[in-house]
Amino acid sequence: MTELEAFINDWTDDPSGVKKAFLRLKSVLDGLNEVTVSFVPRPPMTYSLRAEPPHGRPVITMVDVASLDGEKFLSVCFYADTITDPEERGDLIPGGLLSKDGYCFDVDSDEDNAVSYVEARIFEAAAAFSLSEDDTCGEVDAND
Repeated sequence: MTELEAFINDWTDDPSGVKKAFLRLKSVLDGLNEVTVSFVPRPPMTYSLRAEPPHGRPVITMVDVASLDGEKFLSVCFYADTITDPEERGDLIPGGLLSKDGYCFDVDSDEDNAVSYVEARIFEAAAAFSLSEDDTCGEVDAND
């Protein structure tokens, strides 16, 4: 059993449906072409899924499972220049994603509207990474 499988199996208390939202977003990430999904546990603080593109920046998105006052929630973060936030649901975090400006969206239930909004951001970010390697997502140094 992998660490991710053990984490999912051990997550039994889910009154708000956060586990369901996590599994739904994991399924979306698993379905992205050319993306590697890795699990980075940092107990007891966070447990993170990272969608890693084949080139360019280290991640397309990170889905962190965090706890606040004993309640689990998801914090789903993207590079600020790879998504839009038309409904202004996210929080801009300067230097918040691997030292780059990021947008993070908190998901505290499996409510379809909230999860669907984040799914749309995942697809938007993935599309930004499918651009040529010399775009801003590739961060290619002109001196290379």
